[in-house]
Amino acid sequence: MQHLLLVINTGSTSTKLAVYRDAEQIHTTSLHHSTEDLAPFATIVEQKGFRQQVIVEWLEEIGVELADLTAIVARGGLLAPIPGGTYRINELMVRHMAAERYGRHASNLAGLIAYDLGRSLNIPCYIVDPVVVDELADVARISGHPSLERISIFHALNQRANAKKAAALLGRPYTELNLIVAHLGGGISVGAHQLGRVIDVNQALSGEGPFSPERVGSLPTNALVHYFFDHGWTKDELMKQFVGRSGLVAHLGTNDSRAIVARMQEGDSQAEFYFKAMCYQIAKEIGRISTVLCGKVDQIILTGGLAHSPELVAEIKPKVEFIAPVMVLPGENELEALALGALRVLQGEERARDYIVEEV
Repeated sequence: MQHLLLVINTGSTSTKLAVYRDAEQIHTTSLHHSTEDLAPFATIVEQKGFRQQVIVEWLEEIGVELADLTAIVARGGLLAPIPGGTYRINELMVRHMAAERYGRHASNLAGLIAYDLGRSLNIPCYIVDPVVVDELADVARISGHPSLERISIFHALNQRANAKKAAALLGRPYTELNLIVAHLGGGISVGAHQLGRVIDVNQALSGEGPFSPERVGSLPTNALVHYFFDHGWTKDELMKQFVGRSGLVAHLGTNDSRAIVARMQEGDSQAEFYFKAMCYQIAKEIGRISTVLCGKVDQIILTGGLAHSPELVAEIKPKVEFIAPVMVLPGENELEALALGALRVLQGEERARDYIVEEV
C-alpha cells in the first residue's frame, strides 16, 4: 500500500510543508508569515487556526485532497523528556503543547495542527525525535553543582536521521553501531550514539559546547559571573546576548559562513582566525565525546547546514579522523527525516511510541 503523507514544520515566521508519496517528496513549500499576518495573535498557540487554514489552502492549490492523505507527521514541540522515536500525537501531548507546559516554541503548533487535521480525517498523526529526546546516561547528567543538572535538548531529529542514514550506507543496523554525530548549524550539537541511543550530547540550545555562528558556547565561569554583574543584564537580555548575538556574529559581524569564507579568500586574516577557532572547538568537542564511547567509534558524521562548507570540513576532518572515519552528510533535511520516521512506522519497520508522562 502506498502512503500519502503531509509533513508540517512550523517556525516562528514560516510554515514548511511537504507531501510525500512513500519516501518520494512530490510537493514542498515554505510559506512566510509577515509581521502583519501574525500581529492579531497574542501568543504562538493562538496562531493555530490561521496556520491550519494556510496549510489547507496550499493543499488545494497543488491539487492534493485531504481525503487522500493516509497520515500526517509534524515537527515535535517542547514536551517532557522522552526517548527517541516516532510518537503518536495523543491528547496528553496536545494538552502539554497547547498549555506550553514545557516551554513556548513555534514547533508546538505543528503537532496541534496535525492532531486537529488527523482527527477530522480519522488518520494517524505523529511527531518524530523532538528536541527533548533524552537518553542520557545517568552519569552524563551530573555537573559540578547539584542544583545545575545537565539536560538533553539538541538537534535530535537531524542527528538520528543522519545516524540511521549512515548506518544504511555502512550496511549495518543503527543499533549495532557507535557513532559520533556533529550537527553543525546556527547551533552546534555533538552526540555520542551508542547502539541506537544518544547517551551524551552537549546542550546546544543554551550554548554548551563549541561556539557557533550565533551562540556563545561554553564559557569560563569566573568570566561569566563578572560579565553578568558588570553589565547589570536582566536574564532575558543576557540570553539574547548569548543565543543569537554571540559566536561568529559577535566576532565578525555576520553568522553567514559563506560570507566569512569569501572574506577569508580575499585575505581577511581576522575572518580566517575566528572561523578556524570555531572549527577547532568543534573538533575538540568530537574528541571529548569520543571518550564516552571509550574510543570505540565506527564513524564520525558531520551534518547540518555548515557541513556544506568544504573549508569547514577540511579544518575539522584532519583533527578527528584518527578516532574514526569521517562521513559528511550535509544539510538538515528535516522534512525528509519527519516523513521517513512516520513511514518506518506505517510500513511496520518500527513501532510507534505513546507519550505517557506522569502529571503532577
